[in-house]
Amino acid sequence: MPLLINGDRIDLAQPPAEVIRTYPQLEEKARVLRGQPAQTVGPKGLLYIQQREFAVTTPKDGSVSILGSDDATTCHLVVLRHTGSGATCLTHCDGSNTRAEVSLIMSAVKSFSNDTECGRLEVHLVGGFNDDRQLSQKLTNQLLRTFDLQQDDVHLVTFCVTELNDREEKDNHFPIIYGIAVNVKTAEIFHATFPDKGPDEDLRSARMLTGAPMTNIYDAKTEQLHIGPYFWMPFPHVDLWLEQDDKQILQNLSTSPLAEPPHFVSHLRSTLLFLKEHPFPAASLFPNRKPRLYKKTEEGLWERVCFERI
Repeated sequence: MPLLINGDRIDLAQPPAEVIRTYPQLEEKARVLRGQPAQTVGPKGLLYIQQREFAVTTPKDGSVSILGSDDATTCHLVVLRHTGSGATCLTHCDGSNTRAEVSLIMSAVKSFSNDTECGRLEVHLVGGFNDDRQLSQKLTNQLLRTFDLQQDDVHLVTFCVTELNDREEKDNHFPIIYGIAVNVKTAEIFHATFPDKGPDEDLRSARMLTGAPMTNIYDAKTEQLHIGPYFWMPFPHVDLWLEQDDKQILQNLSTSPLAEPPHFVSHLRSTLLFLKEHPFPAASLFPNRKPRLYKKTEEGLWERVCFERI
């Protein structure tokens, strides 16, 4: 079944810019979102999503009320929501395997909505910019075409990507919005930034840097965050990478060096150091081949769950 706007099937033979002109309400909604100042979201009630991760939950969740992700340059942030059940998914896509990733999040949201008689699936796309390599444009097109191939009707509600999320400064292009949050209970989507990206930030980043595929990190039924078990081979030339200056790391390990947030290199160094310290995570991090589990405390913060208590 098709990808729809106002009940009309989108003509994907036309470029996204033409889609925008055909449906001016998309451009207006993107303008409103771009005009918002970024809200700083604290860790209380937050589930932070890293690149190649997704999570889905419902308004009934007593632990998580906000799903959020940021640091997206050429990546796109995707919110998929069923209006009947309120089941809401956020994922951070980088184009590594868009078809498989969309299939995963569609199945995840539908699994919470099978018994819901009313409602529809709505998708919100945010991220990317007019980058020199046109990676953003490619990912936008991949996402539109993949959602259009789904068996279920999917309604495109927010389209703040690539051209609609671009600003120019001194002949260089940058994203306007790097991060968003979605309030699971109210369905509000807003421009956001996240000082706290935990738990296990370096571990999760290391998994992505070693080329792992998209994964679900949250069990809404138990309200627990599941990290791992993850396995990788020793990262090639990790010592050489750690010896490089900031400019070399930025130029070689970013899809868009000029547009990265200020903390990009320091975060990447921390991840590389983690990979050096844990060349074989099966031995050092997951000796029992079981995930690292976290649950929210009464204060709304993540706390590690010991296996003895399960």
